[in-house]
Amino acid sequence: MTIEQTPPASYWYSDSSEDERGQRVMEAMRLYRAAEMAMRRRTQDSMSMGENELLVLRYLTRASGRREGVTPVELARYLGVSTASTTALLDRLEKTGHLERRRHPTDRRKVLVQPTAHTEEEMRDTLGSMHGRMMQATRGMTEAEAEAVMGFLHRMRCAVDSVCDQPGAGCCAALAAPSRLRAS
Repeated sequence: MTIEQTPPASYWYSDSSEDERGQRVMEAMRLYRAAEMAMRRRTQDSMSMGENELLVLRYLTRASGRREGVTPVELARYLGVSTASTTALLDRLEKTGHLERRRHPTDRRKVLVQPTAHTEEEMRDTLGSMHGRMMQATRGMTEAEAEAVMGFLHRMRCAVDSVCDQPGAGCCAALAAPSRLRAS
């Protein structure tokens, strides 16, 4: 006697065709994230740094490109760590020649942090070819495709990073937007 067993329903999704499509998208995202995390580990190893050190250097190089000053307090907020932890991190990066601290030009109480030329060169050497390949992957996209990808990524960021306590506001509105579009 053969007993036919039905596979249990997925704990994540229903059996609808829309959820099946969503599952494929989520799997593609998981594969991308795994590749990105592996790249980050390789970068950390090649530069002998931890994740927070690389985050600080990326933040500083972007700000430097916009000619904006960055304070240690701003970096602490960005990283979500204490100012004491940020000071220790900045001390390590300064000791290795990756950043400089300078007095604020108009507020003597503040210190500005900036990457050194060595840092920007090292980051270009380490990440330049990968960034080039990433930009190549975006070439040829239409404006509509770019808007769709950016909208999707914004909704995903909201889904994983925010708690919707006010339906219709902020990220909650972004999460509701696709269903409103289908209803129209």
